[in-house]
Amino acid sequence: MLKNSKIYVGKVIHRRFKPKNHYFKYRVFSLLIDLDDLNEIDNKIKIFSYNKFNIISFFDKDHGDRDGTSLKNWVKKKLENIGIDNKDVKIKLFCYPRILGYVFNPLSVFFIYDKYDKIISLFYEVKNTFGEQHTYIFKAEDNETLRNSCVKKFHVSPFIDMECNYKFRVNKPSDKISVIIDQSDNDGKLLFASQDGTAKEFSNKNLFVSYIFHPLMTFKVIVAIHYEAFKLWLKGIKFIKKKINIKNNSSVEKSEFE
Repeated sequence: MLKNSKIYVGKVIHRRFKPKNHYFKYRVFSLLIDLDDLNEIDNKIKIFSYNKFNIISFFDKDHGDRDGTSLKNWVKKKLENIGIDNKDVKIKLFCYPRILGYVFNPLSVFFIYDKYDKIISLFYEVKNTFGEQHTYIFKAEDNETLRNSCVKKFHVSPFIDMECNYKFRVNKPSDKISVIIDQSDNDGKLLFASQDGTAKEFSNKNLFVSYIFHPLMTFKVIVAIHYEAFKLWLKGIKFIKKKINIKNNSSVEKSEFE
């Protein structure tokens, strides 16, 4: 039994408050992968492969440095840079898997635990549809609900300006998971986005059932992004051109308890 990695089945919600109201919701499944479990998952789960094509797969190059090198080493280097002891850490990544070779992860969350199984850091890895990525890195205190906030540093939506702030609220993964982002500009709340899920054992049966109920999920994610963008355009919301190109950056953010 894979005790440290799980499947989460749930939904994504987006609600925009201005200048026009806009709302959508869709069903998804995600994986919470203990990076130390990847080879075992590869061996035990028939429809899953690690760094190889399968119905469901996970590739190192989809995260971190995006060059296929060790994600664990990438995380440990980032921890060292912010003065966190990286010895004996456990790293879990909450993300969409590849389905039939394709994935787009608007947001992936790295949960980093110390040897006492306490969360010590969170990485929020954000991608846009231009193939770019930015990771917001926080120190964390081990609470059931983890809260972080920062200034937006990365162009995501062409319908939202850069002059914004994020507030992240994440519950410590257990039988349930919840990731909430409140985005505000100088005039108040702009956007609410959330993803929640209920945990299932990471098994052949549960992964296959998740796939059957969401057979083209990762394709649906990217199609939905463009479809919702088209509807925003029809509503007359201003299109904001991306000013700079950022392939893969990260920023160390001040945690609320520091």
